[in-house]
Amino acid sequence: MKIWIDADACPKAVKEVVYKASFRLKIPVVLVANQYLSLPPSPFVSAIQVEKGDDVADFYIVENLDPVDLVITADIPLADLVVKKGAVAINPRGELYTEENISERLSMRDFMKSLRDEGVNTGGPSAFGDKDRENFTNSLNRLLTKMNPNK
Repeated sequence: MKIWIDADACPKAVKEVVYKASFRLKIPVVLVANQYLSLPPSPFVSAIQVEKGDDVADFYIVENLDPVDLVITADIPLADLVVKKGAVAINPRGELYTEENISERLSMRDFMKSLRDEGVNTGGPSAFGDKDRENFTNSLNRLLTKMNPNK
């Protein structure tokens, strides 16, 4: 099992939670981004820097993940590909993507994009805060307890 992080827009607080879990459980973590990333010294944490461009990091993750892996991403199309490949995906706020909810999330994303394309100010997500970090931590710990063969 590996934990993959779609790292370009992932909050620092989420990465820190994942690093701690990785150290504790000895689970490899791979951050994928199109820019240089500073990493903590650990044999379990690595980074892949991909070319700049739309969805390059997403495609790298999907091509290299296994069904036993966990992906952390706020990118709904990437989450859809991960779920279709049989792996697990959660967002930085700790919400699990499933076969049951991914279609609805994609539809809502496309609807909001169409509104923005028409000039409607739809706002954005609220700022990432302490409650989001707590929700993510709890969700990650539950998933790792369920998924980790090294328990």
